[in-house]
This record gives sequence, C-alpha cells and structure tokens, in this order.
Amino acid sequence: MSELDGINQHLEELRKRLLRIVLIIGIITVFILTFHAEPIEVAGITMYYPLPEPLNNIAAQITNHMKNNLVPEDVQLIQTAPGQAFFAQVYIAALVGIVVGMPVIVKELVGFIKPALKENEIHVSRNITLPALGLFIAGCVFSYNLVIPYILDFLYRYGESAGLVTFLNVIEFVTFVLQFLLAFGFSFQLPLVMYAISVSGMVDSDFWRKNIRYAIVIIVIFGAVITPDGSGVTMWFIAGPMIALYVIGMAVIERKERKKLNT
Repeated sequence: MSELDGINQHLEELRKRLLRIVLIIGIITVFILTFHAEPIEVAGITMYYPLPEPLNNIAAQITNHMKNNLVPEDVQLIQTAPGQAFFAQVYIAALVGIVVGMPVIVKELVGFIKPALKENEIHVSRNITLPALGLFIAGCVFSYNLVIPYILDFLYRYGESAGLVTFLNVIEFVTFVLQFLLAFGFSFQLPLVMYAISVSGMVDSDFWRKNIRYAIVIIVIFGAVITPDGSGVTMWFIAGPMIALYVIGMAVIERKERKKLNT
C-alpha cells in the first residue's frame, strides 16, 4: 500500500466518524426543536415525556428557564428582527446535542486515534469518557448557577448607575450564556487532561508543580480574554476555579504516583 493510499484511508475513516458525530448531534438537535417536555406526576415524582410541539419545544422551554433564572429584574429580553428567537433556540438545541452526544463524540475520536496510541494510552482514553462528561456537566452547572447570574447582574448595574434602561437581544443573550457554559464545560476538563497526560507517560508528576506559575499566568490571561468587561472582577470567576482545578489535578496525580511507588 502506498503512502497516498494510507492517507486516503485515514481521511475516509475520519470522514465517516465525523459524519456519525454530526448525525447524532443533528438527531438530538431536531428532537429538541420538535418536541415539548410535558410534566407528569408518578408516585409523587415529577417526570417528563416528549410531545410533538415545534412552537413550544424543549429549546423554547430552556430559553424561558434561562430568562427567568439569569436575566436581572427590570431587564427585558427582546428580539429585534424576525427569526432571532428561532435561531437562539437552534443554538441551545445544538449545545444540548453536543452535551448529550458527548459519549459518542469521545468514542469516535478515541476510535480514530486508537491505532496511534500505546496500550496504556488506549486504557486511559477508555476510562476518561464518563468522567469527561461528568466534568463538562459540572462546569456548565457551576457556570449557570453561580457565574452567569452574577456577571449579568454586575454588568446590568453599570447601566443602571448611569440611568439607562437595559434591553437584551435574545441572540446576544443566548450567545453570551452559551459562551460561558462551553468555556466552563471545557475548562473543567483540566484535571482530567492533566491526569491523562501523566498516566500515558508523557510527563511526570513533578512537571505540574514545577510549572504551576506559568499555568496560573496562562489561566489568568484566558479568564481576562473570555470575560466581556475590563473590571478584572468577573475574570476571577473563571480564573479562580481553573486554578483550583489545576491544584486538584496536581494533587491527584502526585497521590497516585506515591501510591504506585509504595506498591
């Protein structure tokens, strides 16, 4: 087999795996845009079942929940052009599709790079799938409940102090929220990435402690870039948790290495 044939085979495999990822995200996205989550009481527990209802779909329900829980009082959420509410719901449905489809995404990506991995690296990649999903959801929940409400209220107070009435465009609002959800979802992967790199043998536990100063500088810069204001206050809502996650990851790696040496 020539080198060109080998490259073509890899590209074809990549195309098939990407197609599966796009397909699963697309199916979930369409479902979120087509069905409504109808509540039902079962033994005193509220559960939900899907009903076909494109106008009042699950994405619209999520948008209403975001509006009620994140938008400060006296701030109006509006659309300034036809279709903005629809596209906002598409963004939300796509994010839900990515989160729900994460196990498939990780499985396909690991399957593609598997031939280039060593045995211990394959074992590590299999073991981090569920923790990666859990950490991504934890980052989104942390951002949704603690960070986004504070940042929106903090920025709203700027306008209020100047006597301004604030209107939030639904597209800008949803984009703002999704930006932070994704940022925290991926940033919460930091200890898992550190663990995977160390277990695969690319670096030892001392690497993370020796380079902690550089890591803190990079994290602070990342926090400053992703936050929308220049106050320096909201920046720490991102940088602070990431620094804590770095320290946790470093401690877990060192503990595992000490345990391995003692056995």
